[in-house]
Amino acid sequence: MDHTYNPLLGKEILPVDIVLAPEWWHRHEKITFDRDFFFHPIRRAEEEQKMERILYEKWGKYGLGSEKGTKRPELGAVHLAAGFMLSEMIGCEIDYSDSHPPRVLTANREDLTLIPDDAFRSKAFRQFVTLKEEMKKKFGYLTGDVNWGGILNLAMDLRGNDILTDMMMNPGQVRSYFRQIAEVIHKFTAFIQSETGTSSISVNRVVKHLKNPVFLHSECSHTMISAGDYEDFLMDFDIAWSKNRPFGIHYCGPDPHRMAASFAKIPHLDFLDVGWGGDLSILRKNLPDTFLNIRLSPVEITHMNDDELSKTIKKLVSESANPYLTGICCINMDDTVTDDKINTILQTVDELKRKVMTDL
Repeated sequence: MDHTYNPLLGKEILPVDIVLAPEWWHRHEKITFDRDFFFHPIRRAEEEQKMERILYEKWGKYGLGSEKGTKRPELGAVHLAAGFMLSEMIGCEIDYSDSHPPRVLTANREDLTLIPDDAFRSKAFRQFVTLKEEMKKKFGYLTGDVNWGGILNLAMDLRGNDILTDMMMNPGQVRSYFRQIAEVIHKFTAFIQSETGTSSISVNRVVKHLKNPVFLHSECSHTMISAGDYEDFLMDFDIAWSKNRPFGIHYCGPDPHRMAASFAKIPHLDFLDVGWGGDLSILRKNLPDTFLNIRLSPVEITHMNDDELSKTIKKLVSESANPYLTGICCINMDDTVTDDKINTILQTVDELKRKVMTDL
């Protein structure tokens, strides 16, 4: 079997990972997700270490929790899907709770002005710098990174749905606004990567299995815009970022195939996070050299029996058509998911890996 692979990402066959939601961790392991979970230096390291150990105890035979024996002073929450830091830095309020991820409260700003440097003078960033310094002093080094969101995501946190009207009514101002947000993103991610060597494990854990750290731009809100709007307002940022490879896009919505032709115009799209419902055949046709990361639905898998789930995974992997350029994940499984579902995901992928190795 002759398959191409991306030398920047390596030849890992079907990397797989999972993310359990705060509801699961709170119910089963009594972990709480107040502000201290994210900003207290000792607790930051201890809780992440505990989560790694629990993953190993449950699913270590499939490779999860492989760093359980290593001190991991994780700068951000790499075992959660928790994108809030930049939103708080640019002026949004955050609602923390014991059993849910931090919730960004839309700021409903009345104008399209943002001073990038203000984000790095914010109380949130100053607290984050203190966290970094205290953890580095204690451990001597830092690991992990911080989920940083994306341009349109952050614009919607500031302006709500009004940003979509702004794109029609004030396109010039919106382009300037997006450049200012992109400047904040660039400065923040460069700061993180200079300390830990990565920027996007916290966006999707599958990237930690790849050879080089992927810069993964979150485009969750792009389900709300047309492909034309993406090309007019946002694609240039992806093109610019793609020059520093490996570059990827996180698209958790159900329609990434709608953007396939547009994504194909990005010179180097190394990685695409494919939301549940995405047509992998269309994406592979347009993106033959892109790593397609299949996102299983944490809701839908609870309605499938084990056989249905296994067949679904095999079907999606087949449609992706290249085991070197395919990954599998299931993100934000809450306390309704049972261990057998996770076992089925990991066991099915393990079987597929062994079959590929046999066919090579």
